[in-house]
Amino acid sequence: MSNEPVVHVIDDDEAVRDSLAFLLDAAGMKSRTYESADAFVARLDQAEPGCVVTDVRMPGMSGVDLVRHLTAAGSSLPVVVITGHGDVSLAVEAMKGGAIDFIEKPFDDDTILSALKGALSGSQDRQVRADEKAVIAQRLAQLSTRERQVLNGVVLGKPNKIVAFELGISPRTVEVYRANLMTKMQAQSLSELVRMALLVDPDR
Repeated sequence: MSNEPVVHVIDDDEAVRDSLAFLLDAAGMKSRTYESADAFVARLDQAEPGCVVTDVRMPGMSGVDLVRHLTAAGSSLPVVVITGHGDVSLAVEAMKGGAIDFIEKPFDDDTILSALKGALSGSQDRQVRADEKAVIAQRLAQLSTRERQVLNGVVLGKPNKIVAFELGISPRTVEVYRANLMTKMQAQSLSELVRMALLVDPDR
């Protein structure tokens, strides 16, 4: 049996499964597809080492439920969650449960390949994470009170208009604060910003 790591693709949409499998094959990455999280869990004992990419919304066991199940089972498979627009709160919940990253639809090929290669590379090494945590904590310390408040809203998956209402400012002002957050935290994407915040404070 090959020792090549496998990307376990879980999505109830056959077209999405086939598309991701084709993309991974073209990139020289091995994959296996599953029509549901339940189907994957049923074969978990036979699952090859690698990583998991799963949709967050599926019939039966959801992506969030799957992440929790794998964490409880002591699985070492890193999980990347795919989420639709407006499902950021679910993605954050998945990351709190143990997922290492989330990607919002629609995504480009390079974005998901980069995330999956990172998951397969074992970049979650404890020392690397400890060093990263210290750097992120320093960046967080540079944020203003208002920027921290907006960040908290983002991490909770709240839309700009809700954050604006709660803080008594305009949605446009929230957008400005979010842009400032991305710059100060040196985050390239919303998922990276959320991951940084949760790395330093998992209970936020």
